[in-house]
Amino acid sequence: MAIFNLKKREIECKIVYYGPGRCGKTTNLESIFTIYQKQITGEMVSINTEGDRTLFFDFLPMGLGKIKGCEVRVQLYTVPGQIRYSSTRKLVLRGVDGVIFVADSFKVRREKNMLSLKDLQQNLKEYGTNILKIPLVMQYNKRDLAEEGLPLMPLEVMERDLNRQLKVPSFSASAINGDGVGETLQECLKLTLQSLQKQLKWAG
Repeated sequence: MAIFNLKKREIECKIVYYGPGRCGKTTNLESIFTIYQKQITGEMVSINTEGDRTLFFDFLPMGLGKIKGCEVRVQLYTVPGQIRYSSTRKLVLRGVDGVIFVADSFKVRREKNMLSLKDLQQNLKEYGTNILKIPLVMQYNKRDLAEEGLPLMPLEVMERDLNRQLKVPSFSASAINGDGVGETLQECLKLTLQSLQKQLKWAG
């Protein structure tokens, strides 16, 4: 849930990158850190876990507009995807305002994508949040590897597996090249902002 700092005239919201291990969540954040350098306040913080990482940093997106005269500050987080870090994932999701689900395009990761999405749904449910109600964007990552002849799933298959019921915006991406990274984030920011405005309307 967004935090309102009336003293600073800021609204602080939280977007979490979720997905299976090694799908490209960390690469997304590293890419954003480079692309939007001027809009980032402070350092990127990395909490290393064996074989995976949790990253986060503060981000003050320009041109997002204000809500009730307040600037919007965004905190971007990744979760460790490995199955054994279930409690860390759940902890990082606390108070989330928007989610970007990063799916791995490799054929061999098909089941891991679906299990991770189920895990997201369950963790949100335990916080009293319905996956159908939260601002959510899908990213189908590693699409550039098709050029190297590696076995990737067709986008239609990924849409059917992961987005048939959710019907949320989805983007092809190559986080390592920065392709689709900004578009995915901008869409999630837009949906999150709309959601916060609605919440404020009801609160008011």
